[in-house]
Amino acid sequence: MRMMIFGAGYSGKAIGALAAAKGHPVAGTTRSLEKKETLAALGIEPFQFGGVSLSEELIERMRTVTHLVQSIAPGASGDPLIPLLGEGVRTRLPLLEWVGYLSTVGVYGDHGGAWVDEKTPCRPASQRSVERLHAENAWQSLAAANDLPLTILRLSGIYGPGRNPFVNLTRGNARRLVKKDQVFNRIRVEDIAAAAMFLAEKRTAGIFNVTDNEPCPPQDVVAEAARLMGIEPPPEQDFETAELTPMARSFYGENKRVSNATITSLGFRFQYPDYRVSLAELWASGRWNK
Repeated sequence: MRMMIFGAGYSGKAIGALAAAKGHPVAGTTRSLEKKETLAALGIEPFQFGGVSLSEELIERMRTVTHLVQSIAPGASGDPLIPLLGEGVRTRLPLLEWVGYLSTVGVYGDHGGAWVDEKTPCRPASQRSVERLHAENAWQSLAAANDLPLTILRLSGIYGPGRNPFVNLTRGNARRLVKKDQVFNRIRVEDIAAAAMFLAEKRTAGIFNVTDNEPCPPQDVVAEAARLMGIEPPPEQDFETAELTPMARSFYGENKRVSNATITSLGFRFQYPDYRVSLAELWASGRWNK
């Protein structure tokens, strides 16, 4: 396996670091030259990519790639990578065997707290989720036209080292917003990496929800983190009267319970199946602020 990750950000770095740890050559792109050293330290060969054009060195490296992960968010004009591949996928990536696209459970939209799975019709509400669904469709068309196995990983709320309720509580910006019957799923970044590698190694095609086992009210997660820290949790705030940015408020417009049964039916097991197990490990290990 020779992997390239377009968009080696929080999730992309975790995938790349795991692949490198398994002994696979890995390359990853970043917009910022300052982040190249961070990628290199994880065993990821860094390349700069701003989403507009491919450099000659990046094009040359792509010729060796067998497994491609696309983690860059689309915009109003669609996925930034597809136009640069066009009909020349096999020209740009002659050895390509598998594609993984990182999407979001936001494509399902609001289901009033009901359970959803990969067969549930998508009805995204936010513009960013609409764009994700369009990008999913574009990658499916590209994969079908080039006879490539495509995995779409639909991710729930991502957290892990350096990005979690402990950090927010320490900074004093944690909030316990309460909206009646509201639940969210979440996913540890290490489980995203493990799921991506599990599917990449098998060259699996399909759509998979990569999410924990326990959708729950978001205020419960903050309260559990505060309990582990031995501090008082912030007071509960009514969602309807709380001051929120339009984007923050939009997250609460979608309420659903997301099933991970499809990927677990293949034999994949989550290391952090619920927020209690995950938060306990983050706090005990001291990795919460890494």
